[in-house]
Amino acid sequence: MNKRLTMNSIEIKVDDLNGPEVTGLLQEHMQEMIQRSPPESIHALDLEGLRKPEITFWTAWRDQQLIGCGALRELNADHGEIKSMRTATAFQEQGIGKKMLKHLLEEARRREYARVSLETGSQDSFNPARQLYAGFGFQYCEPFADYREDPNSVFMTLDL
Repeated sequence: MNKRLTMNSIEIKVDDLNGPEVTGLLQEHMQEMIQRSPPESIHALDLEGLRKPEITFWTAWRDQQLIGCGALRELNADHGEIKSMRTATAFQEQGIGKKMLKHLLEEARRREYARVSLETGSQDSFNPARQLYAGFGFQYCEPFADYREDPNSVFMTLDL
């Protein structure tokens, strides 16, 4: 059993997506998306998708242990998208998602985005994610960027 983390013990840093720990966490993320959503409704990015120049990817570490990740995609000069938010299963419900989301929003403000949006699942299993985003002020919105209406997706946005 993992002891509870203190937020001061977490380091968030830009990651090059080359480490085996990152590959493992993203595989865990993708497997969960496959279990929760039909294939046409999975919008999670694989390693190559996350390596695009418009995406910055961060990892959260405690000592030498990877505990979470998140990414920010620049849609245009005023609009960013939250991607690949994931907390390692062993560390869920310990505030890592909140810390990562706070970091991503701080970066979006530093980049002077006017708005940040995201897509997440509509199924009950995604309720904790939707509650997290709503707790930061995200509101439900229409599909944005290249997304289309999908009964398995919800779209949220936050004006900065």
